Amino acid sequence: MPYRKLSSSSAGARFATIPDFAEVTKTSPEKSLVVRLKYHAGRNNQGRITVRHKGGRHDRQYRLIDFKREKIDISGVISAIEYDPNRNCRIALVQYSDGSKGYILGAKGLGVGTKVQSFSAAGEPVAGNAMELRYIPQGLEVHNVELQPGKGGQLARAAGTFARLMAIDGDYAILAMPSGELRRVHARCRATIGMIGNADANIRNIGKAGRSRWLGIRPTVRGNAMNPIAHPLGGGEGHTNGGRQHCSPWGLVDGLKTRTRKNRNNIFIIRRRDGKTFNQAK
Repeated sequence: MPYRKLSSSSAGARFATIPDFAEVTKTSPEKSLVVRLKYHAGRNNQGRITVRHKGGRHDRQYRLIDFKREKIDISGVISAIEYDPNRNCRIALVQYSDGSKGYILGAKGLGVGTKVQSFSAAGEPVAGNAMELRYIPQGLEVHNVELQPGKGGQLARAAGTFARLMAIDGDYAILAMPSGELRRVHARCRATIGMIGNADANIRNIGKAGRSRWLGIRPTVRGNAMNPIAHPLGGGEGHTNGGRQHCSPWGLVDGLKTRTRKNRNNIFIIRRRDGKTFNQAK
């Protein structure tokens, strides 16, 4: 998806880049597949802020994406490619042969008229088709991968991402994740063939502060710009952090790992993102 740069003399739009939406064929969503999206702006059920720097974004409607690919052995045709404000990839509207409609993630190569299907057994391994990992040829790129059979896709759902099926080892499939992690996933979990489209999403230039506010991102004040009563790094003469590590307003060190080695999911990880195994990390 190419981006175009705005030619403007104003400071706000001078460096902004926006997508050309050339692949989008339908501007309004399917009404039957849209629900109201509640937005709590980082507040919990008591109204207290638990995630800072959120709030004030544009209203959005949530598109109901079929992450489970529940229409088993029912063929469908892509009728439209749409923009989704809730994710950085495009979504595809599928018209199924039984008369129903559904949204799926827009894989690279999908277009209007493309036939897609979710198979109960081995099927044609082309982009957009879904099946269990045990039926997918080794070495193929997959996305929208389930972690538990029937739960729906959770892995490799962002724009331009994919996991590569390396091997089938008994009841488990070995996947190379976008992060570099090598992990096991049950072979009965479903996945969709191909990589997610819109791979250029990460080169977007926001261009101005107001555009971040449209997205619901509020300003972040540096700790050493505060008073010492408000932050451990605050105060002092000049730009100094007092000689201590960067931390949160409550003294928690930035970048501190919070994942425990006793996590029950660690047994499925063969190689971590940093290239080490869990035995090496100990």
